[in-house]
Amino acid sequence: MADADCHDCRSLLSNDKSADFYAEAGRYALYLQYGCPFAQRANIVLHLKGLENVISVIALDPTKTAEGFRFTGLLGTAKKDPYYNYSHIRQLYWRVDPDRTGPFTIPLLWDRKKEVIVSNESGDIMRMLYECFDHLLPEDRRETNRPSGGLYPKHLRPQIEAMNKWIQTDINSCVYDVGGAIDQESYDARIKALFSALDRVESHLAEPGHGPFLFGEMITETDIRLFTSIIRFDVAYYNTLHCSSKLIRYDYPKLHLWMQLLYWDDSPMTRGAFKRTTFFDHVSLPIPEMHAERFLEVTNVCRSKYYSLHGRLTGLYSQVPSHLFYLYHSLPRIVRVRDVLCR
Repeated sequence: MADADCHDCRSLLSNDKSADFYAEAGRYALYLQYGCPFAQRANIVLHLKGLENVISVIALDPTKTAEGFRFTGLLGTAKKDPYYNYSHIRQLYWRVDPDRTGPFTIPLLWDRKKEVIVSNESGDIMRMLYECFDHLLPEDRRETNRPSGGLYPKHLRPQIEAMNKWIQTDINSCVYDVGGAIDQESYDARIKALFSALDRVESHLAEPGHGPFLFGEMITETDIRLFTSIIRFDVAYYNTLHCSSKLIRYDYPKLHLWMQLLYWDDSPMTRGAFKRTTFFDHVSLPIPEMHAERFLEVTNVCRSKYYSLHGRLTGLYSQVPSHLFYLYHSLPRIVRVRDVLCR
């Protein structure tokens, strides 16, 4: 999975034909893992923009070994790298730098023409996908023609950047800090930061001018960055990473509705991108970086006091696939985006 300190491959695409990395159809491939929230960010943008026939998407096995992410064909993923017949993503990194010792992260945007990595940073990839390929798309899917200025409107950029920052620190990354806490003090500190941030989002959505999405009636990149963590929260983070003070579906009604609106919408605004890129059978598998051997080191950390009544009730269904249980409880409360906007 992506790590905030691992993004050393960060070139930029351009729609200028003279640029080193010109945005053209068929030239680039996006390597990802469906369970990874950072990789899903890029995949959502790719589907929102309708770039499925412009950029290849190659999915790796949802599990991870000591050799890193691999190709096995598990759960509909690629059996081998389609271009080089590789078995692991690290081999693609080695094709560029044979002496590299790691990290070997995803998502990864690959230039098939130059045979180099363009970027392995999800935020950069997101912006390149929604900014650089518009000349290949119909007029209605170009950022300049989207209502309110697209996913990164100029008049909201300071607010977007500020919110992106604390969401990344206190939600996107914080869930892994909670899961990897090595003592009670660090666990308590990170669990407090995490749920304070979720409380902050809930309050934000209640403010005038916010809602149904984070900055009003149009989706921005901040919605995408947050969605990939929230859709995983009750399904994976609550139990696997012990983020167990509250549940999104019970304790954060506005955030829960926001998540449902994005997930279920299939209008031209989203083209079903959020649902089409969410794979619960991948999401509900053990978190690669937080597998059992790491938790063995922190058995002295007392997490039980954070379990709510909802947590104990959820435990009764521990034998039911988590994604089915989650959707069962979410379905009755679905409201479509168009219904909210027409009120």
